Amino acid sequence: MSFRVGFGFDVHRLVKGRELVLGGVNIDYEYGLLGHSDADCLVHAVCDALLGALGIGDIGDLFPDSDMQYKDVKSLFFLRRIKDILKEAGFRILNIDTTLVMQKPKIAQYKDAMRTNIANALEINNNIVNIKATTTEGMGFEGRGEGVSAYAVCTLIEGL
Repeated sequence: MSFRVGFGFDVHRLVKGRELVLGGVNIDYEYGLLGHSDADCLVHAVCDALLGALGIGDIGDLFPDSDMQYKDVKSLFFLRRIKDILKEAGFRILNIDTTLVMQKPKIAQYKDAMRTNIANALEINNNIVNIKATTTEGMGFEGRGEGVSAYAVCTLIEGL
């Protein structure tokens, strides 16, 4: 059996006039993330971790922001497509662990819904998806409320 580990990172700027979507959950907040799609940096980090484990590039390679068909698309769509790629390649997901870095809003009440959304999109049990969050104690762009970053790591195993 072959195991693969992937790492993903994404960051988006917070701006007025956009929805804040993280893990496929719309969060009530005065700012949202700027991007070509819904700018869900948590889902984007998971996508990049999975693609990295497969060794096939990143989210921008498969779903470029120059392609208008992806304009304002929900990022869970990308995960569903990547699920099909994983299946075709003969891999399954053993675990996904994520960290959101943001000063506010607090996301504790949304974490279960985020886990469920990511797990459903990938057709896996939500107990193998973990969502964590931290602040930077006011330091850096996240601490100043200018943006949100997300990290993800995953483990895949070959063979269904």
